[in-house]
Amino acid sequence: MRSKYLIKELLSEITKKLSPFIDRASREAQLLVMAYLDKDELWLITHQATEISDLQRLWSWVERRCKNEPLEYITNKVSFYSQEFFIQEGALIPRPETELLIDEVFKYAPDKDAEFSFVEVGVGSGIISIILALHYKNAKFIAVDISQDALSVARKNIEKFGLQNRIELRQGSLLEPVAEHIDYLVSNPPYIEDGVALESNLSYEPQNALFGGVVGDELIKKLLDEVLKREINLFTCEMGYDQKDKIHNYLIDKNYNKLEFYKDYSNFDRGFTLKVNR
Repeated sequence: MRSKYLIKELLSEITKKLSPFIDRASREAQLLVMAYLDKDELWLITHQATEISDLQRLWSWVERRCKNEPLEYITNKVSFYSQEFFIQEGALIPRPETELLIDEVFKYAPDKDAEFSFVEVGVGSGIISIILALHYKNAKFIAVDISQDALSVARKNIEKFGLQNRIELRQGSLLEPVAEHIDYLVSNPPYIEDGVALESNLSYEPQNALFGGVVGDELIKKLLDEVLKREINLFTCEMGYDQKDKIHNYLIDKNYNKLEFYKDYSNFDRGFTLKVNR
């Protein structure tokens, strides 16, 4: 490799290397270079003739991407709900459809000044609790995860947004670490059936954040049991595209007020909100 490149030359060279492995090679070349230089797209467009050097780490990024390692883990950056977050291996990479979970919460809790007590199960990188905390200024949050690696990532993001006094992290399984009253429970739990073959890039992500059990919906049902037992008024949860009927049937003889499902951007069933009290 040369020691120096013009931006336009560098983009062309990276695109050429990525093309056999990545569908959107040209776009991903841009994203890698922008992340490496910590520049935005406007800068990249207007500095095509700028010469840069010291590219050893960038080439290592390109090699990692050629092996299908997720771009987000390589750059340690991920966008969610118009905010940028830190991400690394050990925490699940946020998906765009999880933004719809946030929208559901806003729909069921429209009063942004309310003093809610939120709990999130499976906090991962912290993105859900952080976005909610930025909107609900008077709410308090407890965020739970079984993985210390995920909690470490969440802690970095919470500190980045200055929310240490409003989001408390706890390690544990489901709601076991939470004895306090809960107004609103949110979760994007593991819900994929054990043994399902996944795309190769998903092998880099924490498997305990993807697989939910033999059927896949076991953890969701455990959370539903806790919601009804504790009379948690609102519960918004992401689920698999094929789990709507299973969840509806599981609740068919239970005592609650309302169950409403929502779809993702591809029109697949993707989650639900359970309202317990009338």
